[in-house]
Amino acid sequence: MTTLTRESLMTLEAYAKARPEFRKKVIGHKKARTLALGEHLTLIFEDELTVRYQVQEMLRIEKIFEEDGIRHELDAYTPLIPDGRNFKATMLIEYTDVEERKRELARLIGVEDKVWVQVEGSPKVYAIADEDMERENDEKTSAVHFLRFELTEDMAAALKYGVSLSVGVDHPNYTASVSPLGAQTRAALVADLR
Repeated sequence: MTTLTRESLMTLEAYAKARPEFRKKVIGHKKARTLALGEHLTLIFEDELTVRYQVQEMLRIEKIFEEDGIRHELDAYTPLIPDGRNFKATMLIEYTDVEERKRELARLIGVEDKVWVQVEGSPKVYAIADEDMERENDEKTSAVHFLRFELTEDMAAALKYGVSLSVGVDHPNYTASVSPLGAQTRAALVADLR
């Protein structure tokens, strides 16, 4: 699998020049990798390009050019790149009204563990969430979570063969699913299985 290295990143100066075109490319790329589950939960399925963009943006925003800072950003973000047998996603819980968001985040504790993918003919695979750090407490869950969905060899082979893929969430206070995924999103995710 392709991964990010210090040598594969652009310098701040080179990125400043390339950014408008690169940003446009990434925005288009993310369209097929972004999935709404109901009105308030969005999954952005990450890959090398989306993570590369995130790292380059963090380096730009924070004006990081020293080796230790660059290494820190790489260490933080490269675990979001799928390894060929899984899907990885950033999950956003979105409520525009502040009070509603506060109330719903309290009601959605544990939602990150209830998100699933399902390969046609196989059982649901529930997310392994927030491996980097705990993102909820006794009072509320976080509005952002990082999810990993581990597939078996048979599931990966079936997807490559052409069976359908569904994604959903089964939380007592929030249920939604997309079954099956559209062709563009399915193709983008199957490309992560190398």
